[in-house]
Formats: sequence, structure tokens, C-alpha cells
Amino acid sequence: MAAELKRCSWCGNDPLYIKYHDEEWGKPVYDDHILFEFLLLEGAQAGLSWITILRRREGYRKAFANFDVQQVAAFTEADFDRLMGDPGIIRNKLKVNSAITNAKLFIGIQGEFGSFSAYLWNFIPGGKPILNKVRDLSGLPARTEISDAISKDMKKRGFKFFGTTICYAFMQATGMVNDHVEGCIAR
Repeated sequence: MAAELKRCSWCGNDPLYIKYHDEEWGKPVYDDHILFEFLLLEGAQAGLSWITILRRREGYRKAFANFDVQQVAAFTEADFDRLMGDPGIIRNKLKVNSAITNAKLFIGIQGEFGSFSAYLWNFIPGGKPILNKVRDLSGLPARTEISDAISKDMKKRGFKFFGTTICYAFMQATGMVNDHVEGCIAR
């Protein structure tokens, strides 16, 4: 009899969560397009469960021009109205506005640092993913000094819905930090 594969317990048995856990969470991302996707999705997630956003990911992809930061930054009031009527996304005025505003700020960072990736990874010591020793999920932090620093800098630049807790979740999602439990197949 084959040994059962070990995964982080948070993904449970939901196939969508398992696929996300196995293929994305904790894997380093350096591509600005994907980083913008996660920035938008993590902002939408604020106050909700991540599975709620994962289930609407394709809705967000359609509503937000396949996460094309240039197109989202150019969204007009008509686009805002369209988004507020779109049942495929979380229709929260502040979150929708922040997605558009954050897109403009994202482009500004790209201009200043050459890429959003270069800006973000500069906060990580040595620019290499932090591999935490996680025995069980109960010891995981909701924030760290690094997430504090990133969110503080981004807040100063005008970003919304990117406090330190959301920032740490973003860092986990994009592999800036690897918090898979020891022995997990995705570690």
C-alpha cells in the first residue's frame, strides 16, 4: 500500500485548494504579470477566505482584462460601473477602486525600479525565498518585520488593501516565503 501524500492541512480536500497548494503557493514568482494578479486578488480577499477568491479567480481574470496592469490602470468610470455589476467578482466599491488605483501605482514602481519584482524582492535578504521551518500551521505568523516594511512602504506610495497581514499572505502566495510544513509534498 502506497504511503499517503502529506500536504499542509489548510488546503483540506477541496480540489481547487489542493491544486493551488501543490502548484502555486510558496513557489517563487518573479513575473510582474503574475505579481499584479496576486496583488489584485489578495486585496480582494481582505476580510474573506482565500477559497472565496480562488473560486472567483476566472471571474476576476475576465473582469480585469486578464490582469493586464496597463489596461486596468486605464479603466474609466464606465469600467468601474461595469465591475460593480459583475457577479463574478466581489463587488465592493473600495476594493474595486483600489484595484484600479493600485494598478497605476504598480506601473509607477515598475518605472522607478525596472520591475515590480525587483522592488519587492529587494526587501528579502539576499533576494532569495525565505524557507521557514514549519512543523505545524499553528506557529505561522500573520505578519513579519519584512511584511511590515513592505506594506508600510507601499502604503506610503498610496497602495490600498495591502496591510501587513495581506502582505504576508501575498509573500506566501508568491513564494517570497515558503511556509509549507516540513514533509509537505510541495515543500
